[in-house]
Amino acid sequence: MPFIPHDEVLRYEELAQLVDVAVSLGTSKVRITGGEPFARKGCADFLLRLRRQFPTLDLRLTSNGTLLEPHIPLLRRIGLSAVNLSLDSFDRETFRRVTGHDLLPQVLSALDALLAAGIRVKINTVAMRGVNDRQMADFVHAARTMPIDVRFIEFMPMGSGTRWTPENFWSADEIQQEAARFVRLVPESRAAEPEAGPARMYRLEGGLGRLGFISPLSNHFCSDCNRLRISSNGNLRTCLFADREYRLRPLLRHPAVSRESLVRAIVAASAAKPIGADILKARRTGEAVARRHMVGIGG
Repeated sequence: MPFIPHDEVLRYEELAQLVDVAVSLGTSKVRITGGEPFARKGCADFLLRLRRQFPTLDLRLTSNGTLLEPHIPLLRRIGLSAVNLSLDSFDRETFRRVTGHDLLPQVLSALDALLAAGIRVKINTVAMRGVNDRQMADFVHAARTMPIDVRFIEFMPMGSGTRWTPENFWSADEIQQEAARFVRLVPESRAAEPEAGPARMYRLEGGLGRLGFISPLSNHFCSDCNRLRISSNGNLRTCLFADREYRLRPLLRHPAVSRESLVRAIVAASAAKPIGADILKARRTGEAVARRHMVGIGG
């Protein structure tokens, strides 16, 4: 795994500066993403800093759960809105095969600790035919017995060397049909939960949690997309499927560049936000939709 040189990684002070600019432009939700954010030294202090600097901000975290559990008391203390837990299987061998590590017990322990702390949990599951398509009963059981959202995300052909193929693609409609074999799904009103994002959410009859289905390939939601991503090395990505990125790190570090110039750069980039569905249509069959891997973009 090639690592980014230390000097090219944004400092926490620079990240806080970007959050400050984003909030001034109307951003209300900020998510610190992984992989595992706590793999970076000082992440806990950074979260505490953000909460003190932006007390009303909707602050969230995406984690793979491997290093999360010791930090849960802090997450509760700062009033984190929710944790998205990346979990593609409740089967230990499948988990090991997908992630390359036999760490499912640690992730499930973190899940239990989050629920015990009263922190809202969303599980993000990349749905893959031939990998976890026969494990729907496990996911339904989790959503039925725990107050969590289990959200299935279509497998996306991201990054050169991607394992995506038409054969292992499992569409959101097909995933929903499989779930309906195990439980009756009651649709939630999108108007009642405007912050739900792209997921189509369903309550489970007789259950504590919900299931959601996210369809970036089969039924795009570009017209509703309001997401911006900042990579760890300071690149602004306005569309997940577009390789064009805007280098903000030089602006943050140049003494002659004003805050107003940084604001103008972000506004201009946002105004040129492309339509991801058009990018998908333009790619050749089996070709990756973007060169950069998700590990370098963030969840």
